[in-house]
Amino acid sequence: MSARTETRVWAAQRASAAVLALCVAVHLATLIVAVHGGLSAAAILGRTRGSPAWAAFYTLFVVAVAIHAPLGLRTIAAEWLAWKSRTADIACTAVGIILLVLGIRAVVAVTL
Repeated sequence: MSARTETRVWAAQRASAAVLALCVAVHLATLIVAVHGGLSAAAILGRTRGSPAWAAFYTLFVVAVAIHAPLGLRTIAAEWLAWKSRTADIACTAVGIILLVLGIRAVVAVTL
């Protein structure tokens, strides 16, 4: 891969990490407040159903994971396994697609 492409991959990894940090903080804070407020899982799901805001938030969360995780796996595969070929890129891209599809399915289940 060219230095320019590697720089873009590095930037995408860092940007997705920043988005994930924010999403995790919001998610955990929301759950803590909800549980301390006495809400059950059913009550929480009742509040997320039909909410475009929660759908957008969790879609952003899923997209960030689908970008961040495969890039991290790619780096680990290159450093630990010396797997730097095109097949490594394809395998990591497949992981990202799987995470995206499964994550969007979860978002749909929770918000629609």
